[in-house]
Amino acid sequence: MQRLIDPKYIAFPFRVGDEGAAISRREAHIKELIEQVLLTNPNERVFRLDFGAGVRRMVFEPNSASLWDIAKQRLIANLTEVLQGEVDPSSLDVSVGDDEENQGADNGILYIRVAYRLATINREETVLIPMQGGLLG
Repeated sequence: MQRLIDPKYIAFPFRVGDEGAAISRREAHIKELIEQVLLTNPNERVFRLDFGAGVRRMVFEPNSASLWDIAKQRLIANLTEVLQGEVDPSSLDVSVGDDEENQGADNGILYIRVAYRLATINREETVLIPMQGGLLG
């Protein structure tokens, strides 16, 4: 029963320690998958050309609602595919804005909030990822 609730995954970014490959638990693994989608540009992966939302490039664009809509659409499309089996796709909620509450403060940071429900244990999680200058904040 424990394996279904909290299985072990290889950590991302991949790293090797004294005991072998670093391990992540389910919550950390899903956050790592979300970060991979955010930081990977479309066409960057050879056999998965449609993988990635390319958010790093968007950080340098004018911070506006139309940019947020584009980012949100790309993220939902990519995350639905990548998190299949781990997350209930109908629970996936993405918001993009320039402050934590998406109120419009111009601080140069693009905040991406991803809310989802874990499919196997029906628990809701939220990840808030600040991006500044193309890097995770």
